[in-house]
Amino acid sequence: MTLGLPVGGALALGALLFYLASSLRIVAEYERGVMFFFGRYTGVKQPGLRLVFPPFFRMAKVDLRTIVSDVPPQDVITKDNVSASVNAVIYFRVVHPDKAVLQVHDYLYATSQLAQTTLRSVLGSVELDELLAQRDKINDNLQELIDQQTDPWGIKVSSVEVKHVELPEEMKRIMARQAEAERERRAKVIAAEGEFQASAKLAEAAGVLASQPGSLQLRYLQTLVEVAASNNSTTLFPVPLELMDAIKRIADRPAS
Repeated sequence: MTLGLPVGGALALGALLFYLASSLRIVAEYERGVMFFFGRYTGVKQPGLRLVFPPFFRMAKVDLRTIVSDVPPQDVITKDNVSASVNAVIYFRVVHPDKAVLQVHDYLYATSQLAQTTLRSVLGSVELDELLAQRDKINDNLQELIDQQTDPWGIKVSSVEVKHVELPEEMKRIMARQAEAERERRAKVIAAEGEFQASAKLAEAAGVLASQPGSLQLRYLQTLVEVAASNNSTTLFPVPLELMDAIKRIADRPAS
């Protein structure tokens, strides 16, 4: 009996130390511990070394860092009846760890599912051109809608980005032909504008030459010099402009 008492005390002490050691919990700087006493919420533990005495107490750790979650490709039909496969990425974090534990069973899974349904809903209300050209506007709309719905869970959605839009091959060919037609239209418009500007300058030059006959003759002689300087076998004989004017006046004179 005398030997059994010290052994029993040692065992009790060892069991107590083991219980205390197993009750130690470390809450990291980026975490918070949501405490429960017999299933009842009692508060949030800050970072540091904490004692949690099971089975009376239980602590659920919640990570407060920004979480990056991929939204799987979703088959959507746009407002103008074009089918597409769209995926996205969502950035969110927990701002109220107690709500993230008490208000939703699995906030990671719930936020992912909510992002998928919202993505299909929003993209189904826009046309394909808007989806391709106004990506920033759609991202802002998605972020606002998802953030409103996750706010009761203590989740803050900071950003939603549409990553890739996959279109059917037929639609890709149609868009390629449309882009090519648009490029041809722009080329023709630019060429027409160039012709219009050139014709305006030619008309202006013709008016100057008509008002000053001497300048017309100088231009005529300059043209002859440029033509004669090229390597050709053609011989040019300049005709005075006064002679051409006289011939024109004789031809215009009425017959008697």
